[in-house]
Amino acid sequence: MRVLVAYASMHGATAEIAQAIGEELRKMGLETDVRPVAEDTDVRGYGAVVLGSGIYTSHWKKEAMKFGKRNADELRRLPVWLFDSGPIDTSADEGKTTPVKGAAKLAERIGARQHVTFGGQLGPEDVGKFASSMIAKGDKNPYGDFRNFDRIREWARAIGTQLRATKPMGAGP
Repeated sequence: MRVLVAYASMHGATAEIAQAIGEELRKMGLETDVRPVAEDTDVRGYGAVVLGSGIYTSHWKKEAMKFGKRNADELRRLPVWLFDSGPIDTSADEGKTTPVKGAAKLAERIGARQHVTFGGQLGPEDVGKFASSMIAKGDKNPYGDFRNFDRIREWARAIGTQLRATKPMGAGP
């Protein structure tokens, strides 16, 4: 089975999560492509899709939302999982996050099997409006890497296990 891991990433942190997911799926014997959503990949050649985006100002990146909407009809026919990354704290690992509104609507629209949030990463080189506002509020250190790659790989293995247990289309009894 071919799996597409498609992602939208601003500074590369979400891309690294997508790569880790792809690596785990490959280790499980699944042919996996990891591609940015900007490549406008045709999902019709895949048996499953994992779609992810970085969260910025409580929203998925526009190109990830456009990818999901543009491919909604086909995605409804496939097993699909959604992920995002963004919290610059431990809330994602503690289960204290809720899906951002647009991603939750997309998950419902396409019948995603699961939507999970992973921690994000923010470095001094990424300082923008968000980090500047954190500093202005008096947060001592808004920087850090809160991505839990053990949790990410475990989630990818759970997806791989489900896919390997799925009978290929057209297979006999």
